[in-house]
Amino acid sequence: MAKKHRLADLDMSTSMAKGHYETRLSDLQLTLVRIQQAYLHSGRSAVIVLEGWDAAGKGGAIRRMSNVLDPRGFRVWPIAAPTPSEAKHHYLKRFWERLPGKGEIAVFDRSWYGRVLVERVEGFAMEAEWRRAYAEINDFEKQLADNGTRIVKIFLAITKDEQLQRFLKRMDDPLKRWKLSVEDFRNRSKWDAYVEAAETMLDKTSTEVAPWKLIAANHKKYTRITALQEVVDRLADGVDLSPRPLEPGVAEEAAELRGER
Repeated sequence: MAKKHRLADLDMSTSMAKGHYETRLSDLQLTLVRIQQAYLHSGRSAVIVLEGWDAAGKGGAIRRMSNVLDPRGFRVWPIAAPTPSEAKHHYLKRFWERLPGKGEIAVFDRSWYGRVLVERVEGFAMEAEWRRAYAEINDFEKQLADNGTRIVKIFLAITKDEQLQRFLKRMDDPLKRWKLSVEDFRNRSKWDAYVEAAETMLDKTSTEVAPWKLIAANHKKYTRITALQEVVDRLADGVDLSPRPLEPGVAEEAAELRGER
């Protein structure tokens, strides 16, 4: 069966002019604030999953959200390898524990998809485990959706050459070199295996309730705007974003105080 998602088919030359980027970013960030307020007062919840190649721009997209959203209802979960304690349990357990409550939005910087990506490629999961995981993940996400949680899934793809250039820039920047590890460079030797794993993941887990958005991420401004637009489109669909009215009595109290001035 032919693959529906092929990373090689992405147009990696897509970019965005700075002036257009700044206008779009401002508009999208304002809408994100309205979305958060609507979710807070309606009891809705949302999960945003960001996957993709190392240095593809996940952190940059997340910062453009966290810069404007109230941290009381917005949480970012950077996901690394499971701890020894976490590894004793089913791999989804640690994600269940991090799911947002009613009125909250949670972003996962990498996620449960590690089971069918890095754990598959690096041999941390047996073949039977990662093959079984596609159905487990689809069931997991359907349970979330059935319970009223909106799910946004974004995969950022860059070329191998672009990734190397970003790695080298990080290495030369004292404030960014902490992001690099020996494994980042070693993993490049398994590029084709990661592409195969990602394409299979996209095909098997892009569902009606939780579709994947695949983004060509060689140009950072285009990446951020496209990612935020996907978040806004998915979370705002069918949701009233009108500002909340004043609570009863607030206007009267304010009027009295104004009269005292």
